Amino acid sequence: MAARNRCWSVGRLALAAVAAQLAAHLAGAPALAAQASPPAPPAPAAPAAPAASVVQARPADVASVDAIIDALYGVISGGAGEARDWDRFRSLFVPEARLIPTGQRADGTRTHRTMSVEDYVRNVGPQLERGGFFERELGRREARYGNIVHLMSAYDSKRSASDAQPFARGVNSIQLWFDGARWWVVTIFWESETPANPLPADLLRKP
Repeated sequence: MAARNRCWSVGRLALAAVAAQLAAHLAGAPALAAQASPPAPPAPAAPAAPAASVVQARPADVASVDAIIDALYGVISGGAGEARDWDRFRSLFVPEARLIPTGQRADGTRTHRTMSVEDYVRNVGPQLERGGFFERELGRREARYGNIVHLMSAYDSKRSASDAQPFARGVNSIQLWFDGARWWVVTIFWESETPANPLPADLLRKP
């Protein structure tokens, strides 16, 4: 019995030592991270909104690649003060979908932002409705394997459908998935056109 008590005491001491080492390691981690960080780190980004719940789609919107792309561009477009059908927008995406704009800062460094569908509706939606926004597809490149499709979809953007010239053009990299019954948008990853990076001619042709 004495021997068993000694073993138990040794075991408790060993566990206590491991716990102490772990606590010391965790306590030191922030300090190490602070040493490795730049002097003035940017504020952490706000966490993404939860994934959207599935909204029943209009069957005609998700029946084909062409249909879902037409619905995608159409649903975000409208005049100033015109409400968008954000449930229709939500219905095009898988719940975990991501929308990722890219750009360039004034100092020339490049940046990106990752949004959920709800982030886009909450943060970008009011801007589109307030100022007017019309976006259309100019042309695309398409690659397909089985039930997955990748589109390089060139677009232009206007404040009013009657504007003679767009205020922006660019390329949406769009990933689609067919689940056997309908098409879904999985990711949209985009970059705006610049004088140094004009749209290639083959992206200005409809398939």
